[in-house]
Amino acid sequence: MKHLLAALPMLAAAGLAQADNDCGTVTIADMNWNSATLIANVDRFILEHGYGCDAELIPGDTVPTGTSIIEKGKPDVVPELWTNAIKDAIEKGVAENRLRIAGKAFADGGEEGFWVPKYLVDQDPSLATIEGIKANAKLFENPEDPDTSAFIGCPAGWTCQLTAGHNFEALKLAEAGFELVDPGSSAGLSGTIARAYERQQPWFGYYWAPTAVLGKYDMVKVDFGTGVDEAYFLSCTTQETCPPTQATMWPPLPVHTVTTADFASKAPQAYEYLSMRSFTNDQMNQLLAWMEENQADGDIAMEHFLTQYESIWSAWVSESVVAKVKQALAQL
Repeated sequence: MKHLLAALPMLAAAGLAQADNDCGTVTIADMNWNSATLIANVDRFILEHGYGCDAELIPGDTVPTGTSIIEKGKPDVVPELWTNAIKDAIEKGVAENRLRIAGKAFADGGEEGFWVPKYLVDQDPSLATIEGIKANAKLFENPEDPDTSAFIGCPAGWTCQLTAGHNFEALKLAEAGFELVDPGSSAGLSGTIARAYERQQPWFGYYWAPTAVLGKYDMVKVDFGTGVDEAYFLSCTTQETCPPTQATMWPPLPVHTVTTADFASKAPQAYEYLSMRSFTNDQMNQLLAWMEENQADGDIAMEHFLTQYESIWSAWVSESVVAKVKQALAQL
């Protein structure tokens, strides 16, 4: 009996090692934007070196990749899927036990809102509220028309042009003296924030997270005083034909890590890692800002994250996996 008890820890360890080795070949979607390619590269490195998977990145994009994992069971892992675009199909795949939602890629979800620079709020805390913004409308002078105030909206053609425009109308910002300004493009929008920050000037407009811009520039989301009315947001704020009679803050956008059910079954430890792996928007904002400043691709950003942010990723895995990943990092 003594010999059997002594052998149990060794048997358990052998079982864990065997489970790691059973991971096999894993295909991971490498989406074509910075946060997604960073997460994909982090997953590849940790699954390969921490769990013994033969991990491979394959190019992806939201709709085609989502459709492929639903209909064909490929790839095995989609690290960052904005599931609103294909919500019904994803839910059907989960219900039919073909897909698993491992967890949230972003703990806070995708975040949208109206923002002002923090240096303005430091000077006048009321500017963190929509009532404070309206009371100080003249502060946000429109360079194209000094008789009006500027609200920098979402670029034309984007979904957020509709939701930001509806909230602009419902909050009666035009009556407070604001004009909704189309920045023309994503670069145009971020450029207005950069210029305001360089000159420490007032700025008020729409933006979203996680983004490099909100990692580089300290911004405060303006409180509408309405809370989030998700039912109204979905039934009216997002609908072109619905007259916006009330304002609502944006509900968080669901951003999940999705896998096939087959992968979850054959590699339960690797799947558990994916269920634990989640970034806050503040964390990702900082990483995206670093990627932009250093012109880093996903592979370089992965190495930066794993070497500089061990306190974050080590909480997602066991001590033995931490040791394996650190050993692999030392050999880069």
